[in-house]
Amino acid sequence: MSQMPHHIAIVMDGNGRWASKRYLPRIAGHKQGVDSLRRCVRAAGQCGVKVLTVFAFSSENWSRPADEVSGLMDLFALAIGREIPQLMADGVRICFVGERAGLSPRVLAGIEAAERATASNTKLILNVCFNYGGRWDIVQAAARLAAQGSAVTEQTLSAAMSLAHVPDPDLVVRTGGEQRISNFLLWQSAYSEFYFSDKLWPEFDEAELDRAIASFQQRERRFGKTSGQIAAQAADGSSS
Repeated sequence: MSQMPHHIAIVMDGNGRWASKRYLPRIAGHKQGVDSLRRCVRAAGQCGVKVLTVFAFSSENWSRPADEVSGLMDLFALAIGREIPQLMADGVRICFVGERAGLSPRVLAGIEAAERATASNTKLILNVCFNYGGRWDIVQAAARLAAQGSAVTEQTLSAAMSLAHVPDPDLVVRTGGEQRISNFLLWQSAYSEFYFSDKLWPEFDEAELDRAIASFQQRERRFGKTSGQIAAQAADGSSS
């Protein structure tokens, strides 16, 4: 049986372009994107994925038009509370990853309430990267170690990162036809497989998630080793 990725991370790109193609305000695309995320969370849980990490709002997104940022904040605050019952029913634990300083009291209260409500769920961990940037993550981890007087090594830095509670992603998916990572999980994606989809995020469905997983399952993950070493390890494992 082909191995299912334990952890999938997604750059949810294309909401605004989806709306513009339909002569709708950009916020309409973001609302549709929430529906796509709901479908994807359920599909990931059903197929055995244990961790799903999504890029919801980057630290660079503050530079977008003020009305779009304001609309996104309102949508985010509304969606958090509205989704809790479904997350509970599906056994999903939600964790918000990113810089919380500067977020509104309404957004912060929603984040904290959702994390408390779902803390004991064990079927799937959903990490929502909000006001997040990969460079910020590395800097905050290094600053934390410096404040503690701890040595900076790969192991200590990994343990201080904002996603230290989950393994690194096996598969990183980006929608919208762009082929870059845009400051997402720079440290954690060092050995991830990448899958780029031409689908705009509101169009990303269960079938497209299946295609991304199927592409991952066809790849050989060597982690610096040779194909021969990987084959020998597999043979040893099957005979033991």
